[in-house]
Amino acid sequence: MTTLRMKLHAAPAGRRLAIGKALLFIACLLPLARAAWIVLMGEAVNPIEFITRSTGTWTLVWLLATLAMTPLRRFTGQAWPLKCRRMLGLFAFFYASLHFATYVWLDQFFDWQHILKDIAKRPFITIGFAAIVLMSPLALTSTQGWMRRLKRNWGKLHRLVYPVAVLAVLHYWWLVKLDITQPAIYGAVLVLLLGLRLWWRSRKA
Repeated sequence: MTTLRMKLHAAPAGRRLAIGKALLFIACLLPLARAAWIVLMGEAVNPIEFITRSTGTWTLVWLLATLAMTPLRRFTGQAWPLKCRRMLGLFAFFYASLHFATYVWLDQFFDWQHILKDIAKRPFITIGFAAIVLMSPLALTSTQGWMRRLKRNWGKLHRLVYPVAVLAVLHYWWLVKLDITQPAIYGAVLVLLLGLRLWWRSRKA
């Protein structure tokens, strides 16, 4: 590990960033590999529920990590957190898509009539569905090409990440019902990340 850190420090900035992003890419896939291993080894009592909860949890983790990049940039004075933000956001959407696909395919077996009733009648599913709907245009417009096309509107569109994160936390909170310890932790982190932004904005006013 020490040797790796020394090599990263000695490498040019562009190469260090490329290596760092490659390691981040692998790290983002590790939860999925772990979940697949647990299911394949028969260690999950209820595989469908395990996959659903695992993909949902990691959607939240990568969403909050995405939001953490701007504060990290301000606190460290380094540019690299912003260059990792897009990857983290896309992984959040990737895990959210797996989460939704697990519900539609493995849980509901493409019973669209029942799925639509679930979305309409069960609040935690309603806001979870709303979150992934709002995430979709963010993922689709994450490329440099879309940034050039949308110009200033790109930034306005991507502010949807804030309500998406709020909806994701509420989705988890309303799902667990009884022991809200974990969703409360995610909620506290989200409040901190959004609070920092509001504070910085108020100082500019």
